[in-house]
Amino acid sequence: MDKFKHIDDYLKTLDESKKEIIVRIIDTIQKTVPEAALGIAYNMPAFKYRKKPMMYFAAFTSHIGVYALPSSNTEFAQKLNAYKTGKGSIQLPLNQPIPYALIVDIARFRKEEIDALLDH
Repeated sequence: MDKFKHIDDYLKTLDESKKEIIVRIIDTIQKTVPEAALGIAYNMPAFKYRKKPMMYFAAFTSHIGVYALPSSNTEFAQKLNAYKTGKGSIQLPLNQPIPYALIVDIARFRKEEIDALLDH
């Protein structure tokens, strides 16, 4: 497996349909939390906000994995019951529409959660 140093290195490995989804997720999060910094963490695209992990995501064979910490899965449990989830992970199947509005909600929640933690 390649070790990615930059987001462009990651994007080059994707087919067009997955690349389009990942780029749209990046754009969605950047519009929602413009202060968040995009980079690579755990060898996948990741956003940090105020130097704290905010969200990670990656393309897989049949789904997009979104990793936004267990608190996000608890907060959005009702909206996530249509998806396979784990402790802090969400699988968005590629054969269904990607719920970009839910990604916006999760990004806002994580921003508020980090703000509350650091401003407390």
